Amino acid sequence: MITNLRGRDLICDLDFTKEEVETVLDVAWDLKRKRALGEPHPLLRDKVLGMLFFFSSTRTRCSFEAGMAQLGGHGAFIDSRTTQVSHGDTAREIGEILGRYFDGIAIRQCDWNYGNKYLNWVAEASRSPVLNMQCDKYHPHQCLADLMTIQEKKGKNLRGKKIVVSWAYASSYLKPMSVPQSLILQMPRFGMDVTLSYPEEFLLMPDIMEMAEEQARKYGAKFEVVHDMEAGFADADVVYAKSWGPMMTTTDPVAGKALQDKYKSWITDARKMALAKPDAIYMHPLPADRDIEVTSEVMDGPQSVVFDQAENRLHAQKGVLALTMW
Repeated sequence: MITNLRGRDLICDLDFTKEEVETVLDVAWDLKRKRALGEPHPLLRDKVLGMLFFFSSTRTRCSFEAGMAQLGGHGAFIDSRTTQVSHGDTAREIGEILGRYFDGIAIRQCDWNYGNKYLNWVAEASRSPVLNMQCDKYHPHQCLADLMTIQEKKGKNLRGKKIVVSWAYASSYLKPMSVPQSLILQMPRFGMDVTLSYPEEFLLMPDIMEMAEEQARKYGAKFEVVHDMEAGFADADVVYAKSWGPMMTTTDPVAGKALQDKYKSWITDARKMALAKPDAIYMHPLPADRDIEVTSEVMDGPQSVVFDQAENRLHAQKGVLALTMW
């Protein structure tokens, strides 16, 4: 167990080593057990987490607020639109000032080619740890919950298990690519063979792809790219299919929507799930575009673990909070 996480930032998935991630999950499992048994665990009594949102959320806000309360502290919600953040507060000022008010700062900023930079600017100025609640490049806390869920369903030894990280069609908006990018970075470290599947216009960031390939080589896992949804699903143990925007092809929302609409057949349905292994699980970070991105039959079916996955956001994040903010 690694015990030197106090005061550490978690902005990129690789900010924590594999061993440090294992420590986070060890703590998360213990806190989940305590929660189930009703055992108090006020490890962060009198601690306050400032939670700065540039983008709205449901699971992220609720899980961080609930987690801080269960740990004996408080989560302070800050909406960028209704504060001076939208009227001139710079990233440095936010880091300097909120880093003195709060024992930790959590930020959700997903603006393309800006969000991750903003988090790092705040972290450079803050005396308190900065935690990434999702940016344009990474979604590390979602990925920790995903890993926890996969271990819960498939066992902690994931060597040789196949996860397909697949693009899926959604009509609502051009979603960030942070979830798939975090997945392809983290899962090879735990021995999972990763198949990344997407239409050719929906490629991920080249530097992230290089980092994923490096992690796969380092940990002896497979990493492949296909451009066919059904080929990706074949023999998968874990199906993780969600939409993301074509930001590496175009940042124009109209052109991006036109590209997206070319691939309405990329829906997760029972026929495609049947291509995976019989005991494969279906995962999605939510919210999903029902019967567009994934059919209700799959979403509500026996292979879906989306609600256990959402619950584990709470426990995994509590592990990070307890280790970094005490």
